[in-house]
Amino acid sequence: MAALTGAATLHAPAHVLRRYEFSSPHMGTTVRVVLYAPEDAIATRGRDAAFALIADLDRRLTDYRDDSELMRACADGWRHPVVLSPDVYDVLARGQVFAERSDGAFDMTVGALSKLWRHARRQGEWPDAKELEDARSVVGFRLMTLDASAHTLSLARQGVRLDLGGIAKGFAADRALQALQENGIRRAMVVAGGDIAMGDAPPDEPGWRIDIVPFDGVSPPVRAVTLAHAGISTSGDAEQFMELGGVRYSHVLDPRTGKPLTGRSAVTIIAKDATTSDAMAKAVAVLGPDAGIRLADATPGVRALMGFATPGEAVRWVASSDWRGH
Repeated sequence: MAALTGAATLHAPAHVLRRYEFSSPHMGTTVRVVLYAPEDAIATRGRDAAFALIADLDRRLTDYRDDSELMRACADGWRHPVVLSPDVYDVLARGQVFAERSDGAFDMTVGALSKLWRHARRQGEWPDAKELEDARSVVGFRLMTLDASAHTLSLARQGVRLDLGGIAKGFAADRALQALQENGIRRAMVVAGGDIAMGDAPPDEPGWRIDIVPFDGVSPPVRAVTLAHAGISTSGDAEQFMELGGVRYSHVLDPRTGKPLTGRSAVTIIAKDATTSDAMAKAVAVLGPDAGIRLADATPGVRALMGFATPGEAVRWVASSDWRGH
């Protein structure tokens, strides 16, 4: 997990800027906005713009409501191409890049499996084998086609269900940061759960200090980084997991097997934006320490840190070459 401190507004001198912090519930978490502004009115205007944009994205991108734009597209996309709004098309197009780059370790068509495993966690029991196989049959990023000229989505078969839980919070944080910048606030940070988007550094600071804490989320940080104009995301199973038959299963699913990850792991990704860091954190977690770190090393601008452990073993940490160089 990552924790923060720290951000300037308009062209006011740093010494006249005041720090503001706001929070609001969205996307199943508490979203925090930290910004610096010369006066209350500017800070409030930026806050309202950021949270309004996040609330709109939440309504469009959620798979918990059948009337969201995403779920309506899933309902009709196997019959005919569905025209998408710019933001929804953008996040899907970005996600497909990561799906292809990771060869399906990141996959937004995992929705049928997500729904099945959510029920399994609530019931505390393994899914029915037939239901699991049926869900796997409608998962695969190549079942989704996007038309860049028409901004449409097409699905290869009925039952394909999208789940943007691996990218939506990072995308929303980036868009909220953009909304703040459009309102003249450039020294700002948006925190959406484990995904953080950062603009200009806080006044008189080189960047935002981000503490990376271990699996349990409460022990002392394993290390810290100072960042600006970047995104950072952490994916792990410290809070969301279930235990069946003495085995701990993560909330993170491997789209290729249809099953949750086992063992303990935590992945932190630093990238140029939070959309990238969010999706890459899921991909690296699914691929594991060897293939995951290779993917990070092969992706420009991405740094990865991964801790992992199997039962009875001490935690081991591995890092991408860019991270090791800092």
